[in-house]
Amino acid sequence: MTTERRSFLRSAAAALATWAIAGCGKAKPASYHGIDITGASYGRDFRLQDGEGRERTLADFRGKAVMLFFGFTQCPDVCPTALIRAAAIKQLLGEDGDRLQVIFVTVDPERDTPEVLKAYANAFDPSFLGLYGDPERTAETAREFRVFYKKVPTGASYTMDHSAFSYVFDPAGRLRLVLRHDQSAEDYAADLRLILHSA
Repeated sequence: MTTERRSFLRSAAAALATWAIAGCGKAKPASYHGIDITGASYGRDFRLQDGEGRERTLADFRGKAVMLFFGFTQCPDVCPTALIRAAAIKQLLGEDGDRLQVIFVTVDPERDTPEVLKAYANAFDPSFLGLYGDPERTAETAREFRVFYKKVPTGASYTMDHSAFSYVFDPAGRLRLVLRHDQSAEDYAADLRLILHSA
């Protein structure tokens, strides 16, 4: 892990801890496995393209919980693990699984075209969405969500170093939780069930 990424992750963890502990003076439920960031001033929206060329925003998913993850299709382990877990979460939620929208946002627009993203996301579940932005829109979206990503050369090619958090929005489109990559599908499902039934 690079020094730059370690510094970023320390800052992000400190900010998330502040939200979890202080919570802007609001009482937070103690039952979440993830980090409650209700009221956060970031992660407010996105404008990205789906595999059909349509612009998508959070408003398109009102009435559903949204779980948003940033990654890239050539990721060797973190991204496929996150999406395999997301498919398991849908199963664990039972009928509530139909009220969950999983969104995978690329941090590698150079290689991840909308068509590539659609095929990749659908390989894990037909309902999953892969969203694309050009390099400028990708950087803008990452800033809005405080996501770290960086191109890392590997011989004649490159890989991407990136954050591995999942963001959860409630059915009203409000950012509520950050879920860590080391949490289980059962932990995620329990938190999402609470979000779906408390909105």
